[in-house]
Amino acid sequence: MRYLHTMVRVRDLDESLHFYCNLLGLRQVRRKDVEKGRFTLVFLAAPEDEQRAEDEQAPMVELTWNWDPEEYNGGRNFGHLAYEVDDIYRLCQHLQDHGVTINRPPRDGRMAFIRSPDGISVELLQKGESLPIKEPWASMENSGSW
Repeated sequence: MRYLHTMVRVRDLDESLHFYCNLLGLRQVRRKDVEKGRFTLVFLAAPEDEQRAEDEQAPMVELTWNWDPEEYNGGRNFGHLAYEVDDIYRLCQHLQDHGVTINRPPRDGRMAFIRSPDGISVELLQKGESLPIKEPWASMENSGSW
């Protein structure tokens, strides 16, 4: 058995691609528009997993966009997506600078949680050892649920 992908339904594909690709840094590996089923599948991979995702079709996130409007609630009920990052402080600052709320700041230099535009909880984990604790992150309180 091996992990292939996590599928999340999104209500606005452009908004979700902006979040996952432009802000979080994932890359689109493939896309499939299914006119008969009226949906689009977009498969994304982390930069360090991109070649493996192309070769092995894993590990990836599959964004499923149903063309007919639907409302999705409770994005956290499946758990969360988790990504290892090179510099958790730098990425959290980048996300915050672009309007993303840091729900659980990286106070410990190791872990943070954010949410996608569809309410999907995304865990960010520092690659290797935790970074030294620093402000403003050390004093920042949680915001919302994560």
